[in-house]
Amino acid sequence: MTRRVLLVIDMLNDFLDPAGALYCGQEARKIIPVIRSLIDQFTTGGEPVIFLRDAHAQNDKEFELFPPHAIKGSWGSDLIGELAPDPNSFIVDKTRFSGLFGNRLADLIAEIKPDEVWVTGVLTSICVMDTTGGLRDRDYEVVIPVEAVADIDPVWHELALERMKKVYGARLIRTGAVIQEIQTAA
Repeated sequence: MTRRVLLVIDMLNDFLDPAGALYCGQEARKIIPVIRSLIDQFTTGGEPVIFLRDAHAQNDKEFELFPPHAIKGSWGSDLIGELAPDPNSFIVDKTRFSGLFGNRLADLIAEIKPDEVWVTGVLTSICVMDTTGGLRDRDYEVVIPVEAVADIDPVWHELALERMKKVYGARLIRTGAVIQEIQTAA
């Protein structure tokens, strides 16, 4: 049986709620039910789910590039209600584009010892891609369900998917294949 872990990146109010500081748009909201389904399937199968959450300080250097967003402890850095984690899920705060920088994610994944890390969330061209690169740097096999990642720019989205496939060796799969993959693992 393949050991897997599901990463859910930055599915936060500031990115997915129209009132959020960096709302990613309606296209990004379309991935919510796909991710919810993946969370449910992984949880039912006893496989770990890790939520990565942007959680910046008030004066974060990133705000030189982007408007202030996802301030630690704020409504904006809260996970969206549709993807509320269950008590067995992990929540890991991050302050950089890569989810593996300056937090416990690398250690947590090393403890789990997965054969594959499934990566979902926003933005495909920033945090999803940088986290995928960090996972490959640590020799993890990465699977990206393409209907479970989104970006504010469709061109960047496609370029990021292509880069993750060709440069990082990530396996890109579609929804039908996602269901089959999970059922096969059970």
